[in-house]
Amino acid sequence: MVQVFGGRGKATELEPLGVIDIGSNSVRLVVYEGAVRSALPIFNEKVLCGLGKSIATTGKLGVESVERALEALRRFNAIARILKVKNLRVLATAAVREAEDGQSFIQMAEKAAGVRVEVLSGEKEAQFAAYGIRMGFLAADGLAGDLGGGSLEVIDIYKDRLNDAVTLPLGGLRLIDQTGNKIDRALPLVDEALAQVKWLTHGRGRPFYAVGGTWRALAKLHMEQTNYPLRVMHGYAIPTREAIEFCQFVRRTKKVSALPGMDDVARARRDVVPYGALVLERLLEALAPSEVVFSVFGIREGLLFSLMTPHEQAKDPLLCYCEDYARLRSRSLEHARELCTWTDTLFEGDGPKETEDDRRLRHAACLLSDIGWRAHPDHRGEQSLDVVAHAGFAGIDHPGRIFLALAVYYRHVGTDDGKRSDDLAARLRLVVSKRAQKRARIIGAAVRAAHMLSIGMPGVIDETKLFYEGPKLVLTIPRTYAALDGERLRRRFGLLAELLAREAEIRVAN
Repeated sequence: MVQVFGGRGKATELEPLGVIDIGSNSVRLVVYEGAVRSALPIFNEKVLCGLGKSIATTGKLGVESVERALEALRRFNAIARILKVKNLRVLATAAVREAEDGQSFIQMAEKAAGVRVEVLSGEKEAQFAAYGIRMGFLAADGLAGDLGGGSLEVIDIYKDRLNDAVTLPLGGLRLIDQTGNKIDRALPLVDEALAQVKWLTHGRGRPFYAVGGTWRALAKLHMEQTNYPLRVMHGYAIPTREAIEFCQFVRRTKKVSALPGMDDVARARRDVVPYGALVLERLLEALAPSEVVFSVFGIREGLLFSLMTPHEQAKDPLLCYCEDYARLRSRSLEHARELCTWTDTLFEGDGPKETEDDRRLRHAACLLSDIGWRAHPDHRGEQSLDVVAHAGFAGIDHPGRIFLALAVYYRHVGTDDGKRSDDLAARLRLVVSKRAQKRARIIGAAVRAAHMLSIGMPGVIDETKLFYEGPKLVLTIPRTYAALDGERLRRRFGLLAELLAREAEIRVAN
């Protein structure tokens, strides 16, 4: 039986899984739908406790910080019960691992959380950070760094293989504590620690994946400074030299709180940002990577990834997400899949050439092409554009994300470039290539033409034949559906053919 007019409240009958991360700066609970490749958080809350802010000088967790952390854990325990989370994992990192009173805190934390607290070694923390990168990126190849309040974990990742890893005492809170909040004193400490890790040169010319709230705050500030049209952290990339110069600018700024965008950074994190900039700057100088890519996936997602089967781990995170979203929001997932196959023909033989990544992005666009069908027709384009541009995708970079948003936008508005120069579509077009814009228009036009036949329902377009014949783009319709031929179909199919530099011809099969 074909399911149409979706609308399930949840994507599955999965069992929710909760992860509490007791970090040196924050304590956070995230509850996921389940241990699957495109798992979505159904709850996410953090409390900035600053457990590691005095470890370097006192060796102990601060009394006030401990109370805040325990209060957060009691609340998270209650939330997990309400959400019926049977599998709740609690991870503790550098601050708890190194504190003299860490063991006594663990006992209180386990009572507050109602479950055992797993204290991660530096090696295990780096491994989970790497798994988080694998969760968030397809075939990751580079070095990843996870900066917390107490430590920095760096690990070399090559696709499904984890290589060298190290934990360094370079967390932002630790550096503030060690230096008496004098950032110039932190510079030699950072350089000395990095100089001990000889394999950092393995990062030369490869991406560097930046993990952690402080580095994400830096990405926010950079977006604000460059007037970037999106505010999506995951997959945001900055060329290495530009990133180094921006980090230098931030750490040398006398009044960091006055920087544009700093109002969006939590107050408890603002003092740490210049130290995070310093660590990133010096690390990039040592690595000489191709670019810095920011990740919202870290040790929590890494734990989730570690619980999956190898089969689940190997799935494409982008296409998994798009299928789940289409199942929830489009009229028919089966029809969305048919669009993937139907548009394949346009890029075969004499059609435009596409790479394997182009193909997966096209399929993703087809899967998402009908998610805005419930909106008012006058607003489907802009609403779909905004939803897709800011969706919680993994396995995609920002140019790919913008391409998807534009393709779904054109599916609703045609080839219209927008009437206002300041709308989101116009701003997005400024940051992607002309080639990507042309492909987005072609795919949008193809889906618009297909819907004139299928009316969004499965079992129609898969009976048609689409092919190139010399200078023509030909669509053959079975006689069963001959009555669907008409002015609107011919107009939309004509626009598609025009974008492909072909003449349109529609035939009714005998």
